[in-house]
Amino acid sequence: MKPATLLVMMLALCLAGRAPAARSAGAAGADSTVAPAPEVAPPAPGMGPTVLPLLLDRGDLRMGLTVQFPRLPAEDEIAELRATAGLVHVVLALTAWPADYAAIATLDLLPQESDVIVLLQGYPPSREAADAWNLLRARVRIVLLVPDAPPSIAAVQDLNGMRGLDRVIAEVDPPSRAGFERLQRPLSFLRFVE
Repeated sequence: MKPATLLVMMLALCLAGRAPAARSAGAAGADSTVAPAPEVAPPAPGMGPTVLPLLLDRGDLRMGLTVQFPRLPAEDEIAELRATAGLVHVVLALTAWPADYAAIATLDLLPQESDVIVLLQGYPPSREAADAWNLLRARVRIVLLVPDAPPSIAAVQDLNGMRGLDRVIAEVDPPSRAGFERLQRPLSFLRFVE
């Protein structure tokens, strides 16, 4: 059973490259604001060099480590993660779909007690790209950010066939289920205010 996930708007905003100022606790416990640049955010006290998606999972009461990557981790990084105590989540914020299973196969080397949360943009470029995620033995949850309604019924069928697809977030204004009627996953809508 998947825990109920609360996706913070930072997920979609970071994927879209329009991240707002992030709030974090300062050294003295007061709130401080970090305004990220389009590519790299200035580090906040105790923060890494970039601001990546923030994920809050209300149903997950485990105490553990979340490691975030703005890309697929290399094989040596996977080996390092295997040696990391308390690894719970690996979050991948990808701007492009991996082409096939070979591109993501190293994720199967992650410890079984951890899961992979993948943030992807756009519709799958091919059925092979969508099916690749089904070949993984690792526990995968995918959040998909799309700029508009599906281009075809085949695209919706590809999404419905992805076991790990957790949610679709559509940047459609005004919000409309047109084109998404056959989608069998939760659908949210996103609007950017500039």
